[in-house]
Amino acid sequence: MCYFMDNQKLVEIENEEAVGGVGKVAVRATMEEVTKNSSALPDVGALVEGRVIAKEKMSLYVEIIPFGTGIIFGREYLNARDVIKKVNIGDLVTAKVVALEGEEGYFELSLKEAKQALVWSDAEKAIKSKAVFDVMVKDANKGGLIMEWQGIDGFIPASQLKADHYPRVTDGDKDKIADELKKLVGKMLSVSIITADPRENKLIFSEKNQDNKAKKTLIEKYSLGDIVDGEVTGAVDFGIFIKVEDGLEGLVHISEIDWSLVENPRDVFKVGEKVKAKIIEIKDDKISLSIKALKTNPWSEAEKKYKRGEIVKGVVIKYNKHGALISIEEGVAGLVHISEFKTEEELRKTLELGKTYTFTINLFEPRNQKMTLSFGAITLPEVGEKKEEGK
Repeated sequence: MCYFMDNQKLVEIENEEAVGGVGKVAVRATMEEVTKNSSALPDVGALVEGRVIAKEKMSLYVEIIPFGTGIIFGREYLNARDVIKKVNIGDLVTAKVVALEGEEGYFELSLKEAKQALVWSDAEKAIKSKAVFDVMVKDANKGGLIMEWQGIDGFIPASQLKADHYPRVTDGDKDKIADELKKLVGKMLSVSIITADPRENKLIFSEKNQDNKAKKTLIEKYSLGDIVDGEVTGAVDFGIFIKVEDGLEGLVHISEIDWSLVENPRDVFKVGEKVKAKIIEIKDDKISLSIKALKTNPWSEAEKKYKRGEIVKGVVIKYNKHGALISIEEGVAGLVHISEFKTEEELRKTLELGKTYTFTINLFEPRNQKMTLSFGAITLPEVGEKKEEGK
């Protein structure tokens, strides 16, 4: 038994085979008449709601008031067959318009695309409401975790994981990071959606947002300048993480580890090591820490010992795009600018890493921790004095 539209009413057809002949013509004729008289047709891509009026082996007919009848057939039928199996005549369904003049004059519809559009719409609503979902980890790679939400694969970058789930790999090896992340496969995580882009098919989750409220309560116990005891939980290229207490971690940036040059934080601290640090910033529910702030500033002592024009000994400790960095003493370093040499190659040949040479202090601003050096023992002109031409 099937149905067709006649003057906006469902008419029962006793003979199902009629749908393949006269019935279909009647349905199409009525749809065309309604469509002609309609002031606004649905756009291609629009979501429409209608009632199922007929089911065939490879076709599903949907009444879309006031526009007429739509059909789901062929590839769209196969794509949505799992959904269609559960649909009965008389059920309301939401579909997406894929063509206005399709098979035999019917609107062509897609259930699968409609479902995806609704999911993306739900994702946008979830972002605005900051909704939290328990989602199972489906897979992992070097960058993070793959999770499926309402049939769409999403991604949670490692940077968006809670501290307890963040991969603490001492040497930063990406394969080891992937191995750590794979340990989370099959586990349920409480996450929120932070990015939903249907055009790019991009769905990004965050686990961190769930910590904000609890973390804010913990952070309120601390103030700028507080000295805390902590434990190193991880070391990365840009610094080390310190657990201040359960549920609260702070970052010591590489520049705040020591007054001396630190190139690899992993060489200075090991996971599990106990340390003291000073809170130097509290911002956006994050704590920034400093270890060097608890040590005597070597520049304060250097201010009493050195001055512009003084001849000093120094060790070449690093090259950069500006020249060579020279350590005068522990925690006090100056730059020999590359402009003193014809080429970078000449600079590196003249000033070899690890070797000690004689330099002249060209600029000395200890309060700004700034020093520039000239190679060799030279006599500098007085401040404001101009060098004579050729000298």
